[in-house]
Amino acid sequence: MRIKRRWAVLSAVAVAGAGVSASAVLATPQAGLTTSTVAEAPFAPVRVSGSYRPDPQTRPPSFWAAELRTFGVSDVYVVDNVLAPGGTTGWHTHPGPSLIIVKAGTVTNYRAWGGHCAAYNYPAGTGFIDAGGNDIHMLRNNGTVPAETVAVQLIPHGQPRKIDEPQPSDCPS
Repeated sequence: MRIKRRWAVLSAVAVAGAGVSASAVLATPQAGLTTSTVAEAPFAPVRVSGSYRPDPQTRPPSFWAAELRTFGVSDVYVVDNVLAPGGTTGWHTHPGPSLIIVKAGTVTNYRAWGGHCAAYNYPAGTGFIDAGGNDIHMLRNNGTVPAETVAVQLIPHGQPRKIDEPQPSDCPS
């Protein structure tokens, strides 16, 4: 009987603690954002490397290389995001990296790191990388026309594609 009561008390404390921590984390909501998943598929572990050396006679030689390595199954997404003027993704992160291409308008990528907040503008025809993990950020359309991005995301299998985060104290909402 004593063991059952101990388990009941521990369970009640765990539930109460979960309620407190859940209420303390206030995610920032997205607004004016339309997201469409264009395609998604699971990929077995990948180890790919490639290089391109168009003219080994040049000094220094022209050279380009890329490497992609994953452990375990990954979910790959192609996502189309349209941000209305003033629209925002809300503060969030992803468990894996994203390659983002800006198709229309201009997006501002606000990044929170090391107690600082930085803003980077990306107009149509440019791209940037979101490293994922602890890269807490928010995209906003500060312009007067809709902005559109397409992202290719590599996410550990079964994990959420986007994780909402509270607004960092040094950054805009």
